[in-house]
Amino acid sequence: MTIRVVVADDQELVRSGFAMILSAQPDIEVVAEAGDGAEAVAAVRRHAPDVVLLDIRMPGMDGIEAARTICADSGCKAVMLTTFDQDDYVYEALHAGASGFLLKDVRRDDLVHAVRVVVAGDSLLAPSVARRLVADFTSRGQPAATAAPALGALTARERETLVLLGRGLSNAEIAAELVVSEHTVKTHVSNVLSKLGLRDRIQAVICAYETGLIAPGG
Repeated sequence: MTIRVVVADDQELVRSGFAMILSAQPDIEVVAEAGDGAEAVAAVRRHAPDVVLLDIRMPGMDGIEAARTICADSGCKAVMLTTFDQDDYVYEALHAGASGFLLKDVRRDDLVHAVRVVVAGDSLLAPSVARRLVADFTSRGQPAATAAPALGALTARERETLVLLGRGLSNAEIAAELVVSEHTVKTHVSNVLSKLGLRDRIQAVICAYETGLIAPGG
């Protein structure tokens, strides 16, 4: 399977550099580049990629608005390009439907790995980063998630799984915590996403905090 990618950044050197790194991989094809959010949305609609890399700060339509449109209109996974210590907008981006974020100074191997990971539906955030990111996100007083009433549809084990997802645990770590197989964990995660109408694990993390299942900093 070839992973199709669109790279969007208003800095040509950054954009072409990322495209060059990804295109060198046998299982990744960069189908288009874009210099702003509007071009990124158009490219996604034209090429139907699996992943779009979006710079948060772009002229005209920024990365957040582009992510919101792309995630609402397609199954394409949006990954934001940012500098964590400076871009407060990363929280808005995740809420808009983005599947994670990458620092712009990401290492070559980590960039390639991230694209493969997000296509597989896994999280781009390490546990420590997930806790810091979402705790800060929820402390900003965002409205409660619409998924809150649906929590009652989860089984007890699925609720446990959502809590552990919210803490940033991997499938292997959740399996060890619940003393079940990784295959069983994958089933629980799939059920959680389906019942709550969530796109991916990142959205599950946000949901766990927004619904009060996990307290910020907890």
